[in-house]
Amino acid sequence: MNFNLAATQFLRHLRIVKNASEHTIRNYCLDLEAFKGFVEEHLMQLKQEERSSKLIHLPEEAPARDSKLLLSHVDKRAVRFYLADLAAKGASKRTVVRKLSVLRSLFTYLIKQRLYSHNPLDEIQSLKLEKKIPPSLSYEQVEHLFAQPDTTTYLGFRDRCIMELFYSSGLRIAELIGLNRTDFDAKNLRLRVLGKGKRQRVVPITKTAAEWMINYLDHPERHSEANGHYAQKDANALFLNKWGERLTVRSVDRKFEQYLLASGLAGKITPHTIRHTIATHWLEKGMDLKTIQMLLGHRSLATTTIYTQVSSRLKREVYDKAHPRAQLEEPVEKISTSE
Repeated sequence: MNFNLAATQFLRHLRIVKNASEHTIRNYCLDLEAFKGFVEEHLMQLKQEERSSKLIHLPEEAPARDSKLLLSHVDKRAVRFYLADLAAKGASKRTVVRKLSVLRSLFTYLIKQRLYSHNPLDEIQSLKLEKKIPPSLSYEQVEHLFAQPDTTTYLGFRDRCIMELFYSSGLRIAELIGLNRTDFDAKNLRLRVLGKGKRQRVVPITKTAAEWMINYLDHPERHSEANGHYAQKDANALFLNKWGERLTVRSVDRKFEQYLLASGLAGKITPHTIRHTIATHWLEKGMDLKTIQMLLGHRSLATTTIYTQVSSRLKREVYDKAHPRAQLEEPVEKISTSE
């Protein structure tokens, strides 16, 4: 079977059956294309090394560099050669794990659909990644960051509104820019959100965030061309860019970079940092993990449990800073219980 055809069917399955986001599909496509290009480029080289060293086996019918790759040309040794190339180029462990996962998923799909007989990734050992504790901000840092937009301007008012909404409900950036005006229920203080996998959920918002949104939607400059921005062109979108059209992910990211620089806060703070922050604050205030999972739109509770590590760390840091004795004491030495 042709590798391109197999990949096309797999990506269609992700889109139609699994409801994967376009972002996910695009990344899968890029990873599969990179692997295909590498194997095609190095196939003849691999075949020559097989003859000389007997270390790498490829079928005798291996195509020339400019011909189409077949699934039968992809075996465990070709995959290992690809991994070695990634390592030589300095690819991070996380990148390697992702690329392996994409290939593994492709062949798992083909086997389930009875389009192929075996998975060459079964004999490739999976790499384990340490779960990184997501960075979060203190409430004082949140307040300081949110004070950066100039709310006397229409666009600055929009940016503060976006920040308040992020902190109110822990939305993903793609969820926020995808909001329509009809998704905002001001009376009942809630939003209808389209999350990953096109799964809908309804999330509550704070009264403060709702007030910022109402005032932004009713802002007198929303329907006029003034102060470097255009009037509303997209009547459905909740958040608009300076051209009057729906805001993009890149625009929000770029604005956060500007406000981070102006704030003087250390580290890299992104919209996703605010999502991690409110989840941590919820947990600190006693909210249970199941509720946090529902609010954030996590498919698995295991994803949400990472915040328990953040909470424990923050509690320890706050305790050590606040307790007079903790500041003076030396680290506790291990006491031997043997006689």
